[in-house]
Amino acid sequence: MNPRRRTTILRILALLVVLVSITLLFVFRDQVKKLEQLGYLGIFLISIAANATIIIPLPGVALTTAMGAIYNPLGVAIAAGLGAALGELSGYMAGFSGQAVVENVAAYQRLTAWMKAHENLSSVAIVVIAFIPNPLFDMAGMVSGALKMPLWKFLLPCALGKIIKMAMFAYAGAYSIDWLIKFFQ
Repeated sequence: MNPRRRTTILRILALLVVLVSITLLFVFRDQVKKLEQLGYLGIFLISIAANATIIIPLPGVALTTAMGAIYNPLGVAIAAGLGAALGELSGYMAGFSGQAVVENVAAYQRLTAWMKAHENLSSVAIVVIAFIPNPLFDMAGMVSGALKMPLWKFLLPCALGKIIKMAMFAYAGAYSIDWLIKFFQ
């Protein structure tokens, strides 16, 4: 099998994995919610699920805020941030699988050249975009996958940005509960 055909098959398989994952997460969303009973492992797994959905958003930061009031906020931030980063691989894989559609477009070629020339900036951009609470981070994953960014160069900055963001929400949950308890005493 020639390399081009193998790459095409891998792209199709990656797209199928993303589509099946999104469908399963939507169908079994009530069962996914029950994972929070598992503590940090549950937070990690729910965070993967919340960030693996491309089309249908799940409220991952709401869970992180609530769990920050129950568990150690730093542990919650790490579990949720790492899970979120792994969940974002669905966007990366979708971009990788759709790359064949855009690889001959002039804008794609210019963007690829810019990304190669500014590799350090692309990692910083991923950290910043992952930190900012927004539903559009999937686009960064798709662009990274389509531009053939090495997986680790996407995943590490993504994890860093997500952990920082989840820490913000986990500590907000912890301090808001403390404030409410003091207020009503």
